[in-house]
Amino acid sequence: MPLRYVWTACGLAVASWLWYAAWVMTGAGPVAVAYVAVPLGGVVAVAAIVQLYREVRGEVVARRFWAKLAGSAFIMTVSYLLMAINAFRHSVGDRPPDMPMAAAVCLGLGFIAILWAIAGVPVHPSGPHARRRMHLDRAIAFLGCATLLWHFGLAPMLTSSEPWPVQTVTLVGFAFVMSLICMTKVSYLGDGPVDRTAMRLVAAIGLIAAGVAVLAATYGDAGGVPSQSVVLPLAPVLLVLAVRAQWGSAGRRSRQSAVLLPYVAIAAVDLPLIAVAVGGLQWPGRVAIASAVVVSALVTVRQVLAIRDNKRLLADVRATEERLQHEAAHDGLTGLANRARFRLLLHEALNAGRGATVLLIDLDDFKTVNDSLGHDVGDHLLVSLAQMLREQAGDDAVPVRIGGDEFALLLAGGTTVGETVAQRVLDALQAPISEHRLLVQASIGIATAGPGATLDSVLREADIAMYAAKQRGKAAFVRYLPEMAEPVLAHIQLGGDLRRGLDNGEFELYYQPVLDLHSRRLIGLEALVRWRHPVRGMVPPAEFIPAAERTGLIVELGRFVLAEACRQGSQWLARFGPEALQKIGVNVSARQLHDPGFVADVLSVMAQYQFPAERLVLELTESAVLRGNQVSRALHDLDEHGIKLALDDFGTGESSLSLLRAFPAAIVKLDKSFVDGIEIDDVPAACDARQAVARAVIQMAGALGLDAVAEGIENEAQAQVLFGLGYTLGQGFHLARPMPAEALTALLASPVSA
Repeated sequence: MPLRYVWTACGLAVASWLWYAAWVMTGAGPVAVAYVAVPLGGVVAVAAIVQLYREVRGEVVARRFWAKLAGSAFIMTVSYLLMAINAFRHSVGDRPPDMPMAAAVCLGLGFIAILWAIAGVPVHPSGPHARRRMHLDRAIAFLGCATLLWHFGLAPMLTSSEPWPVQTVTLVGFAFVMSLICMTKVSYLGDGPVDRTAMRLVAAIGLIAAGVAVLAATYGDAGGVPSQSVVLPLAPVLLVLAVRAQWGSAGRRSRQSAVLLPYVAIAAVDLPLIAVAVGGLQWPGRVAIASAVVVSALVTVRQVLAIRDNKRLLADVRATEERLQHEAAHDGLTGLANRARFRLLLHEALNAGRGATVLLIDLDDFKTVNDSLGHDVGDHLLVSLAQMLREQAGDDAVPVRIGGDEFALLLAGGTTVGETVAQRVLDALQAPISEHRLLVQASIGIATAGPGATLDSVLREADIAMYAAKQRGKAAFVRYLPEMAEPVLAHIQLGGDLRRGLDNGEFELYYQPVLDLHSRRLIGLEALVRWRHPVRGMVPPAEFIPAAERTGLIVELGRFVLAEACRQGSQWLARFGPEALQKIGVNVSARQLHDPGFVADVLSVMAQYQFPAERLVLELTESAVLRGNQVSRALHDLDEHGIKLALDDFGTGESSLSLLRAFPAAIVKLDKSFVDGIEIDDVPAACDARQAVARAVIQMAGALGLDAVAEGIENEAQAQVLFGLGYTLGQGFHLARPMPAEALTALLASPVSA
């Protein structure tokens, strides 16, 4: 807000004070001049409020408040203008004229408008208890401060030897009420659209009326001139300062002061009592005493309610503490004890020398449930499993959720009870659980704290035993034995080595050719990953691929294989031409298919190395394909982009034939188990069975328009039998072993491959 309004209002007030000083000392000038400063200041205040109203945007409450205040200031300015005109027309000597009725009516309407504006500012105490306390505090404050203003302001006017005009007493009373309502309102006004400082300044206008009342009661008619020229010019100044406070209130936070309000009121009501005690008892004093009694009673009620509210608050705090302690020690999903409480209970048992047995329980293939059925179904399964553990543990154990799909049971002492409880858990899992009727299995590791056992050693032994149970085929329990530690820890350590190997470039690709069984010409390749470990040498894929699946590194490893195969394939195509190499196959795991960015990764790699989509084959097992909607969408997206999909190890699953109806396969690869022994005549029944399966697969592939590849050909006789059954493509050690890129480059460059 421009400062000109503040300076103008203050200037008018100072000028009025200077005039009054000169008038008192010299008596010069008409007394009517005393009435000039207030209406002029009112014009300035109205202009300031109107400009503020135009600038307040989006705040409906604030706009309404300042609009009502502008109307009030305008009406009161008109009132004082009428008084000034009346003073110039009817004042005689140094005696001010009586207030005209029209001016009194306007002034009363102005006070009512201010009260209306203040009442419209919302106060939102939180809850019924706070609302009740607020009403009590405001009643105490109102009565306490009203007693003070009554005794020293209004009562002297009513008991004066010369009666005051009714309109004057009424207006002073209005001013007092306005001041009291403003003070009690602003004490509960928090940060909001109407600034608290501005409300305080508006409330102070009522105190100006108290000054007028004191002057009137003390000096009679002689108090009229100082009232008009010294006290009342402060009202426009306060209004302009209130506008200034509202203008600069953006981003300013105020501090609540309602907590002091009742105590200020008690102090206020004590002053009239002291005055009554010193000056004698008259009827205004009796009113003050009665008011003090009422205030004391209200304060007593307020304290009783405060004590009750404090008790309720303490109860809420205790309940909150208990809830937080429970949440800190229990799992939010299942309600079981969590890892922190599990460690605490185990630590206490070991320190007390009671001994303890730990059953570490891990659901087998839980990720498949989440991936294929969704996380909501997985959460319901975990909750049902937790309830089952409570039932099977009984009073013998404390069930715990360690995290994810890993649970534990903590048993006191005992080396044999662990097996009993573990068997009860496995027996309970023989029946479907959860509302979705899921049949799941679990691997359980058992460890008992021996002499000198520590918290970490018991947990580590249970973890090793649980991994041993998984390695032995899952759905079983295993008790920890010392000889288990080394192989299991080596298996666990393999995950860390995998991470390091990926970072250090220890992986490379070998390529096994796919040949035409008639001409023995190279048709395609299958990319196979190999790990050249710096200490162990070549690590078998059968050892590190499961570790990569378990740790989730299979996604990054698969991305490396795909990128390296496309890069190398592009180089071979550029060097030897499109006829040298028709297809490169890359194995894809279920984890990769569930990666939301898998399809985008494949397309990005092909674009990066400019590898044609029709020459890329992604080879998948049935276990990878049968994984729900996410996988199905990914496979169809890949097929739409021209990428060939091959069903590897075909014939070994339970749904190979029905799978081809939903799976957009272009190639089927006959599993090696149907090729082994297909040429042996010593056991005619077995040989005939293998040939029957191989013949059925090639006929089905022909009927569906699919290419068929026979895997695992290890001798010429097998190649001839398969060729006789109709297979034109084969793969195996007899035809070509997997070889590094350099060796395959030499093969492509030779006349034989051409």
